[in-house]
Amino acid sequence: MIMLAYSLVCLIFGTTFLAIKIGVDAGAPPFFSAGLRFFLAGAVLFLFMVLRGKARFSLLLRKEMLLTGAALTFGTFSALYWAEQYVSSGLAAVLSATGPMMILLMQMAFLRQKAPASSLLGCIIGFTGVLLLLLPSLTAAVTPLWLIGCIVVLLGELCYAAGAIYSKKVTTAFTGVSPIALNAAQMMYGGALLFLLSLFSEPLHPSYLMSFQAAGSLLYLTVIGSMVGHTLFYWLVAKTNPVFPSTWLYISPPIAVGVGFLFYNEAVTWMTLLGVITIITGTVLVNAKALKQLIRRPKPAIPVLQKANIEALPQE
Repeated sequence: MIMLAYSLVCLIFGTTFLAIKIGVDAGAPPFFSAGLRFFLAGAVLFLFMVLRGKARFSLLLRKEMLLTGAALTFGTFSALYWAEQYVSSGLAAVLSATGPMMILLMQMAFLRQKAPASSLLGCIIGFTGVLLLLLPSLTAAVTPLWLIGCIVVLLGELCYAAGAIYSKKVTTAFTGVSPIALNAAQMMYGGALLFLLSLFSEPLHPSYLMSFQAAGSLLYLTVIGSMVGHTLFYWLVAKTNPVFPSTWLYISPPIAVGVGFLFYNEAVTWMTLLGVITIITGTVLVNAKALKQLIRRPKPAIPVLQKANIEALPQE
């Protein structure tokens, strides 16, 4: 069951980038559609947790939910949705994989935390991968908006890094509250902020929902991407540990590049593949210590008599 849930998380998170691209290409206002996605998903999940007695409405009055939502949802996804008007979904997914490197650099810069040499090497390799993706395209006839879009995705990952660091303090302070409820509350605030941004920056024409592509994109991202995907992710965190579910970051970018190539005719070159491999290698090195702890996690000792009884059982 754990591996099935993990496989679904990787598949879901790997396909959401293409779903965003399909929606914005179909005319969906990026900020409004992002706000609708996260506010609806957060409201449904939060109400569900309240009905189950695992959350209270008073949680929505805490400033921590607003600050987390402003960084994790608003900052990250306003950048991603806007940028995918001008860059491919696969490129956006690969650039988004720099999030763990941003976290490491922010911890070093602002929290004065020391990083192992392997993590620093991972940052260098990861950003080399970013250059491999971007520099060859600069020699071609690309629009300035394409370059700006790539930079905006990276800026969104800075917001993600800040939100991830802050959310660690929040989850520690709210130990008695379900992580699903905390995530739902921050999604609601992030969605509300996206609505405000949309109100002042783009024309509102809900008629875009009449488009099959736009409506299908919104439905998939809200139900599958936000509700199912995030619920499975936090279920995995509860059943395993925080490190194992997060390894979706290494698997989803190749999935995003693949589905964009197969189903949306997005261009994939050898340099693209090299950039994907390089960024994922850097991300693995950044998280090398945590991954080693996951792999080498000691197994509980089995008493000799119990082990003998287990070995004597018939094998299927």
